[in-house]
Amino acid sequence: MKVTWEEAGWERLAPRVGRCRLPGWDCTTGLVVGEGAALLIDAGSSLAEGARLRAEAGRLLGSGLRVTHLALTHPHFDHVFGAAAFSGVEVFGAVGLDTVLDHGREELRADAVRNGLDPRGAAEAADLLVRPRHLVSGEWTLGLGGGAQVLLANVGPGHTGHDLAVLVPGAGGPEVVFCGDLVEESGEPQAGPDAVPSHWPAALDRLLDLGGEDAVYVPGHGAAVDAAFVRAQRDALAARFGVS
Repeated sequence: MKVTWEEAGWERLAPRVGRCRLPGWDCTTGLVVGEGAALLIDAGSSLAEGARLRAEAGRLLGSGLRVTHLALTHPHFDHVFGAAAFSGVEVFGAVGLDTVLDHGREELRADAVRNGLDPRGAAEAADLLVRPRHLVSGEWTLGLGGGAQVLLANVGPGHTGHDLAVLVPGAGGPEVVFCGDLVEESGEPQAGPDAVPSHWPAALDRLLDLGGEDAVYVPGHGAAVDAAFVRAQRDALAARFGVS
């Protein structure tokens, strides 16, 4: 039976656009609903979490519909380890994401365990990592039916070398930008060994150009924010890393 965003425990951001904040690391997963197609943005931190997201998305879509497309915003375990739960979907990522997932399985597994994921679950998810079939260089417009479209934009590097943002144009509501971990609200932006700090402020400039002043910006972790928050975080990162 089809349920509303609120009944499913998701936050409605705009008509046909919602997201949930996952327990543990407060990661965002987004959902954009078209006619006969739906895009999930990030897949959770484990196969079990991915399976739960698949079931919840099915309840939100109703009538036997399912997620048909998956966008991975960057190659960190808490955003990609659930992807194998979505068999048969078309998977998108920034150019180079496939190489990281091919050659970085052990590093991702170890990082997941260091951050508290069950070792057995981490090993299983690393073994079943899903490579994106569609690699985005620049921008890619994706139609979801019924006039629904999203824009996938390779705006990095920044938080990682392979950062993908998703813009959902406004249709009876605000534009929504899913930022991945280029923006964080529930803590300071995390710059790990795969970050590219010298380019991070420029990536946020591109993000702001994409969404504009009135968009809702959805961080990879934390509450939705506005353009002023993104701009302030951009300036703080520039000061932190000594770049303009």
